[in-house]
Amino acid sequence: MTDRQRADARRNHERILAVAEQEVAVHGAGASLEQIARVAGVGSATVRRHFPTRQALLEAVLWQRIEVLCERAREQAGAADGREALLAWLGDVVTYCVAAKGLATALAFEGDPVQGNSCAAAIEEAAEPLLRRAIADGAVAADVTVVELVTLIVGIVTVTEHHRDPGPAAERLFALTVAGISPVR
Repeated sequence: MTDRQRADARRNHERILAVAEQEVAVHGAGASLEQIARVAGVGSATVRRHFPTRQALLEAVLWQRIEVLCERAREQAGAADGREALLAWLGDVVTYCVAAKGLATALAFEGDPVQGNSCAAAIEEAAEPLLRRAIADGAVAADVTVVELVTLIVGIVTVTEHHRDPGPAAERLFALTVAGISPVR
């Protein structure tokens, strides 16, 4: 491959990613790959060459948000109260998933057997210390996993995404999940 081809490939990759970010922001995880190719001025095969699956493209689009959530988990790890740190971080995940169309879908995807799901894996790795601390503090049951907590959030965001105001609806369901349905005694 010549230097010119490599430069062209880099430009195509950047252009596809920029267009995909716009399309995902509007249409979520179901954004049309063909539309992305058209707007980026490349063929569908070029999109597939750079991003072999829809999930790979979605993960690339959302990676910056995933990094922010991972950094937030690391910041919360030093908080005085393990339960509050975990809940604050989970609240951030709810907020980000509501705001970023497609993020809940990216986190829900189990991944293929070879490639896995880099978004979910990064979130799981970042949140594990928060969960372990909350468990050690006796604030969370010992058998709870990060995957289960993120799955709850994905479910909450998914069922509220078509509400008139999804943010407060998702926050309410998250609070209900944390508190449970029993009245305060």
